[in-house]
Amino acid sequence: MEKGVLKKIGLRQQIWLAAGIVLLAAALGLSKHWTLVAVSWRGDLVYFLDAVRDGRRAQQYREVKSVTLEEAHALWQGGQTLFIDARPSWDYEELHIQGAVNVPPESWAILGEAAPLAGLQKDRQILVYCSQESCDDALKLAVRLKALGFRQVLAFIGGFRAWDEAGYPVATRP
Repeated sequence: MEKGVLKKIGLRQQIWLAAGIVLLAAALGLSKHWTLVAVSWRGDLVYFLDAVRDGRRAQQYREVKSVTLEEAHALWQGGQTLFIDARPSWDYEELHIQGAVNVPPESWAILGEAAPLAGLQKDRQILVYCSQESCDDALKLAVRLKALGFRQVLAFIGGFRAWDEAGYPVATRP
């Protein structure tokens, strides 16, 4: 009966073989992701990844207009815009933009029948926000709202975090 190939070579050779495989894998990984390695080495990885995310968002969510913190606050002060919090219910209940209604991700499947949207006029201006700048939920919900026929849907990319840090009005519980 024939023994396996690894049983024919000694332990020392097996260790060298394993080390060679690990080095080859590391070399292939570094060559495949060299751009990220070089950017990270310079200390610019966060900026690079932000730029990649912004480029992806510009392409993927091009039909959604985004607003700045200042623009969102001006709309809130005007009182004519419906603010929708796209965060999970427990986040909303803890703290949210004063006057906002919650449409959590778990309710998106039945979005047309959701309580805050039922009977809402399609030309009503809506501003959607989520937790922070790295969150895409506001953009995802804005796309869904536009697909339902809402024509004036905006996304506040800075999210609740930017609003709260600016010291703008917040509320607890619905």
